[in-house]
Amino acid sequence: RRFFIFLGIWISLFLSSFSGAHKFYVSVTNVAYSQEEASLQIISRIFIDDLENALKTRYELDSYLATPDESKQADAYIERYFNSKFTVFVNGGPVEYTFLGKRYDNDLIICYIEVAGVQKEQLKSVGIQNEILTDIFEEQKNLVHFNILGKKKSFVLVRENNKGMLNL
Repeated sequence: RRFFIFLGIWISLFLSSFSGAHKFYVSVTNVAYSQEEASLQIISRIFIDDLENALKTRYELDSYLATPDESKQADAYIERYFNSKFTVFVNGGPVEYTFLGKRYDNDLIICYIEVAGVQKEQLKSVGIQNEILTDIFEEQKNLVHFNILGKKKSFVLVRENNKGMLNL
């Protein structure tokens, strides 16, 4: 457990300060519960060039993310890609989520997702199936950090083991 916490912190710091080309493939996703909003709030950080590669490979879209020439269709295709590769489970079943938007930070794209209408009293488990970029890069690792109702757990998800769950 300490190893995963240390690894998550290290990679998060590394992702937030790293510029230029990278030689490994990783994303970091944080999942939290907002009692005020009665929702799961999810933030996913992905290297821009890797996501561009995925959009080009899957949809033949030259997205030019984070540039003045960014495709007007980029947001729709990013949301489409997430919908096909990222699933949220509440109490064992898949739930719909809203892709709220994105922003850029250096060489990262930060995506915001929300699952609305999640009542604290009925919340028994939260799971994430994250296949983002695993279809493009065999070495892709997707870190997922849960911090829900005082319980914390982290997972390193890979192509062969792409789902993590926090029991409450």
